[in-house]
Amino acid sequence: MDDLERLADDIRDAETVVAFTGAGISEPSGVPTFRGDDGVWDKFDEGQFTYGRFRRDPEGFWNDRVELQRVMFDGEYEPNAAHEALAAMGRDGYLEAILTQNTDGLHGEAAESVGDESAAEEADETTILELHGNSQRVRCIDCGKRVDGDPIFERAADGERPPTCDCGGVYKPDVVLFGEQLPGAVIQRARSLARESDVFLAIGSSLVVEPAASLPRLAASSGATVGIVNLESTPVDGSADVIVREDVTDVLPAIRDLVEK
Repeated sequence: MDDLERLADDIRDAETVVAFTGAGISEPSGVPTFRGDDGVWDKFDEGQFTYGRFRRDPEGFWNDRVELQRVMFDGEYEPNAAHEALAAMGRDGYLEAILTQNTDGLHGEAAESVGDESAAEEADETTILELHGNSQRVRCIDCGKRVDGDPIFERAADGERPPTCDCGGVYKPDVVLFGEQLPGAVIQRARSLARESDVFLAIGSSLVVEPAASLPRLAASSGATVGIVNLESTPVDGSADVIVREDVTDVLPAIRDLVEK
């Protein structure tokens, strides 16, 4: 039995399967990565995108954020085969949750695109936890209202910096900035899912950013089968039962097909 067949068998038999994804799952869609060769932080000073600067100098923060948003999301990005495979597994009742470090919103788009056409229409909807937020939304720091980001970024590009809510509060990109803590309820839920999982798949992540990167170790210590799908080695490889060094857009559809056999 090869590694993918083992994972597929374990997924089919599991009560709780959790997927954890990083930038490597969205890179094939054309979404720029932050680090590595030609990463976003080669073009921008990450120190300009801290929560402290946003609070201290919202106008200057938004001056830089408009340009960052243009570089990151100027293209038309769509979910790729790996996003779609996870979405289909969720639709068909094989995947309890997706925990993602990505802020591009592609997992949500993939879930919408696969619909509910399978025979497992009664399966519970897959939980998608965006650990670092969503770059396609903004949130008012005063009233907490979340709205679609495109019109707000357009207003900022046209000179309204910082853009403000109807209540007068300043809009903030709905992402976790440097120096800002992850929402406590979100990371607590992610840790609970990792502990509860029978199979934990870490996909397209270098597994170096904490606290999210500790989730595979937490799953392993709780007895889960841990599979890592990533082109490069990670600090968590020693805790994994299966390691696959192949393209996620090939591996995830293959696992999905084996599960559905």
